[in-house]
Amino acid sequence: MADRVFVQGLELYCVIGLQPWERQVMQKVRLDLAMETDTRPAGAADDPSRALDYKAVSKRVQQLVEGSSFQLVEALAERIAATVLTEFPAAAAVFVRVAKPGAVRFSEAVGVEIERRREPVP
Repeated sequence: MADRVFVQGLELYCVIGLQPWERQVMQKVRLDLAMETDTRPAGAADDPSRALDYKAVSKRVQQLVEGSSFQLVEALAERIAATVLTEFPAAAAVFVRVAKPGAVRFSEAVGVEIERRREPVP
């Protein structure tokens, strides 16, 4: 399946990092999500109820991120991917990019990109 629904440049704040000062402040993270899904039924019928609801995904991810307190962007990305796959059955796979702006001097951002696929039902 090549269809994807995406959310790009979602900027949220959370506690993230290893340093003691990072555990005391909210820092900005920038997220990109792409969910593999079959868009044909929604597109053919022009029916929102048959589409993967990117607004609902965005709200859920926002809730998760803003309530989180991870040390690693890797852990945050894993939790986001697991949540999307668990709570949004129309998503067959999810790509998550977590960027942490300003984390390394002279860089725009650092981060991680992961892709996770729903486990097949035995």
